[in-house]
Amino acid sequence: MDPVERLYLDALMEDPEVPARSLRPQLLAGARARRRPAAPTAAWAEPYAGRVAAMDALLASAVDDDWSRIIVEGWTLQELVAHLAAKDGLLAAAVGAPVLGPPIDAVDSLSRTNDVQAYERARSPEQTRRDWRAQADALCRHLAGLPATTPATLDGLEAPVGDHILARCLETWIHTADAAQTAEIRLPDPIARHIHPTADLCARLLPWTMLFSGMDGSGRTLHLTLTGEGGGEWRVPLGVEDSAPGEPDAHITADVKRFCFLLGGRGDPADFPADLEGDLSLARDVLTAAPALSGP
Repeated sequence: MDPVERLYLDALMEDPEVPARSLRPQLLAGARARRRPAAPTAAWAEPYAGRVAAMDALLASAVDDDWSRIIVEGWTLQELVAHLAAKDGLLAAAVGAPVLGPPIDAVDSLSRTNDVQAYERARSPEQTRRDWRAQADALCRHLAGLPATTPATLDGLEAPVGDHILARCLETWIHTADAAQTAEIRLPDPIARHIHPTADLCARLLPWTMLFSGMDGSGRTLHLTLTGEGGGEWRVPLGVEDSAPGEPDAHITADVKRFCFLLGGRGDPADFPADLEGDLSLARDVLTAAPALSGP
């Protein structure tokens, strides 16, 4: 069975509405067993492990020409995978997990990416794929023994490792979609229970995207509604030092996947499809600022 089709089977395996006497779970389980599953890890890190498995299944279908195609940022598919390995390795180093690949000489993402890409260019694409997957799996296994609140510093930002791993989930999800789009393959979305915590991170980042964009959201509150599987509702205080949300000044309703991808630098805030209410200027500022923390 094609590796990409197996991703659909994974999503179906999680469907709680499968009839009790249906044979589908047994059939899907047999199909699922023929591909490499997500690494065992802590429950709070499962969204990341799931996206790693999805990317790996996509890479399993790549042929020689696919690896040399430009995907994003001027990077080939092989260089993109090396970039993911570089950032995963930096987070691994921050929490004491094994770090694979070349020794870490620089702790910022861009420099580490350059180092790992240079290292992997001398190797075959399949070796690069194995290196990246081994680094991701080593990180997952290490996280199984840590609480989500464990502090970790990545690119100078100290945050709970649970938030850092959700950021890694979002980036891996987005870059898997980048690669699939270039290959003209339609991929299924993550399951709802993996999307929701990722969306929650995106909602909680909004005060920081506002601040990073030079906008002062202090004392203002956004009511955010994200629709679709894994969505939800949030009242977000838009000042980084605000202790609690107040009555909403603005309302934004949007698709949950589109909103996550907007935070990840995919999509134009100027024509982002959303319903805005209340203080429209504030709502538009939130959307304009949303990609501020995104990077390659």
